[in-house]
Amino acid sequence: MTAMTSSYSVKLTQLVEEYHLEVLRKGSDYEECLVCSGDVNRPGLQLVGFFDYFDHQRLQLLGKVEATYLEGFSSQQRRECFERYMAQDFPALIIARGMEPFPECMEMAEKYDHTVLRTEEITTAFMGSLVASLQNHLAPRITRHGVLVEISGEGVLIYGESGVGKSETAIELIKRGHRLIADDAVEIRRVGNDKLAGTAPELIRHYMELRGIGVVDIRRLFGVSAIKAEASIDLVVNLEPWRDDVVYDRLGLEELKTTILDVEVPTITIPVKPGRNLAVILEVAAMNNRHKRMGYNAAQAFAAEIDRHISEVEAAQAAEKKS
Repeated sequence: MTAMTSSYSVKLTQLVEEYHLEVLRKGSDYEECLVCSGDVNRPGLQLVGFFDYFDHQRLQLLGKVEATYLEGFSSQQRRECFERYMAQDFPALIIARGMEPFPECMEMAEKYDHTVLRTEEITTAFMGSLVASLQNHLAPRITRHGVLVEISGEGVLIYGESGVGKSETAIELIKRGHRLIADDAVEIRRVGNDKLAGTAPELIRHYMELRGIGVVDIRRLFGVSAIKAEASIDLVVNLEPWRDDVVYDRLGLEELKTTILDVEVPTITIPVKPGRNLAVILEVAAMNNRHKRMGYNAAQAFAAEIDRHISEVEAAQAAEKKS
């Protein structure tokens, strides 16, 4: 059996370590085997010989239902079932509930060189957790240049050209009690239909570059409360040098979006010039974005109030003319 490759994959050994799986038998490809499918298969139909649409990239999970069905078979019948099943190519078989494997299962695993694992977890609970973990490991991803911080629970991705003040703003936010996820390079994954998560590459995690000072370790300088391994991306902020010839949005009625991995993220542009406290502005932007997601838009409420006031004035003027 050969290890399968894909654009996104996770090593089988990593899943074994993550879920503390017991290794009952190692296949020859155990150390190199890659899991490339985010789904898990329970081999009910395969045990009766139906292999149409069988996905060879899925992990296999044997639970109580399948084991109870096989207990009603003779040893020879089980051997024939596992002969057909183990002749197929798949990354590994996991036995749930800490059940003892059938001797015929281990015999055919040996014959066809399959990895067999075991977990003490209940089948359905383990399957749900494993699928969620696989979806996370195999999620589409991209790396973008920027800074990712968490401000009052909102993940804010800061873009801007070099030297505009992204890292300096992040440092000020950290001093104000917020948390750094990534500086300079942000690894972004789509973890749902409309959700993005960002983290830092392992090599530069917790580090930040400040011009004139150099590289600093945020975790050691400010403590573990100043950093976070991962955060959702709820808002994109573009920092750009202030230009007098540009008309910037004063009310916030413009709903701009940035598309990342086919997910649209609310976006604002903040002009930078001396005297502006960017950390405070980003704090307000993050809280305002959260209010919008919860259904309240201050700009729209203000515009509606203005419209109502104008309507009242016009109505009063019209009534005065009639009188």
